[in-house]
Amino acid sequence: MRAVWITRAGGPEVLEVRTTPNPSPAAGEIRIRVHAAGLNFAEVMARQGLYPDAPRLPCVVGYEVAGVVDAHGPGVDGPAIGSRVLALVRFGGHAELVCAPVAQVVELPDALGFEEAAAIPVNYLTAYHMLFRVANLRAGHRILVHMAAGGVGLAVLQLCRTVPDVVTFGTASAGKHEVLREFGCTHPIDYRTEDYAARVRALTGGDGVDIVLDPLGGRDWKRGMRLLRPVGQLIAYGFANAASGERRSILRLARQAVGVPLLSPLGLMNQNRTVSGVNLGHLWGRPDLLREELSALMDLWHAGVVRPRIDGVYPFDRAADAHRRLGERHNIGKVLLVPSG
Repeated sequence: MRAVWITRAGGPEVLEVRTTPNPSPAAGEIRIRVHAAGLNFAEVMARQGLYPDAPRLPCVVGYEVAGVVDAHGPGVDGPAIGSRVLALVRFGGHAELVCAPVAQVVELPDALGFEEAAAIPVNYLTAYHMLFRVANLRAGHRILVHMAAGGVGLAVLQLCRTVPDVVTFGTASAGKHEVLREFGCTHPIDYRTEDYAARVRALTGGDGVDIVLDPLGGRDWKRGMRLLRPVGQLIAYGFANAASGERRSILRLARQAVGVPLLSPLGLMNQNRTVSGVNLGHLWGRPDLLREELSALMDLWHAGVVRPRIDGVYPFDRAADAHRRLGERHNIGKVLLVPSG
C-alpha cells in the first residue's frame, strides 16, 4: 500500500509517499480501504516534532478515515466486507489501507459521501464533546471560539445553533468573516487588527463570556481566564501557539510555556471559574463514550445540522501542500487527503 510518511521532524518537505506491506487486521479489527482521510493541526505539529503523542519517527499519522471495509480480523462479523464506513484510528490513517477497532467504526448512510464523512469524526467529536459533555452548553450562553474558521471552529458554530440564544464570538482573519457569519457566528473578530479581548469586553459591556474554547495555549489561556465571568469555563484543547512557520522553534515554545497561567484549586474556587482540558486522542480507553457521541453526531447529520465545509482535497502526492495550507492557517474548514487525484 501507499502511505504518507513523516520521515523526520521538519517542514512539509519531510513528507514522503512510500509503498509498504498491507496491514493485517488483528482480533476485533477491520481493515478499511481509505477513500478520504482528515488532516488536523495535531498532525501538522507531529510533522514539526511538537506533538508528544505521535509515534516515533518515521511514522504515518492520521486520526480519521472514510472508505470501504475490505477485511475482517478474528472475531469480527460486521460491518460486512464492501460496507461504506467512517472510523477513528490511532494514527496510520494517511494510507491506502488502515485497520481500526470495530467499536470505532460507523457505517455510512448512502447519501453521505466519503469526503464529507472523513471531515466529521475529529472536528465534530471535539466540538460536541466540549459543548455538550464538558461545558453543558445552555440557552443564552456567550462563547468565545478561537480559530473559528478551522474545522473545529466551524463545527462549534454549527452545533451552537442547536441551542437557543447562544452568542458566539469567533476570532479569524477578516477574509474569513463572511463564512463565519454563514455558520452563525454572532460577532466575528479580526485578531490580526484588533485586540480580541478588548473587543469581547466592549461587546459584552465588560461582563465577559461564559465559555472560552481555546486551541491556542500559552498566553492566550491566561487572557481567556480573564474574560470569564463568574461560573465561566475555559476549555483548553490544543497548543497551536507552539507552532510558528513550517519548523519547530524551541524559543517560541519556551516563550509560550512561560505564559501558561498558574492555577490552584483555591484560586479557581475563589474566582468561581473552571478550567477543563480536552484531548480526543486520550479518550481511546472510552470507546463507549466516543461511539455514543459519534452516534449523536450522525443523528444531527440526518437532521441537516452537521454539514462540514471542505476547504481542500489533496492527493497523497500533494500532502506537503495540504500541510502548508493548514499550518499557515489559510484554510476555512476541513483539509482532506485522498490516495490519488
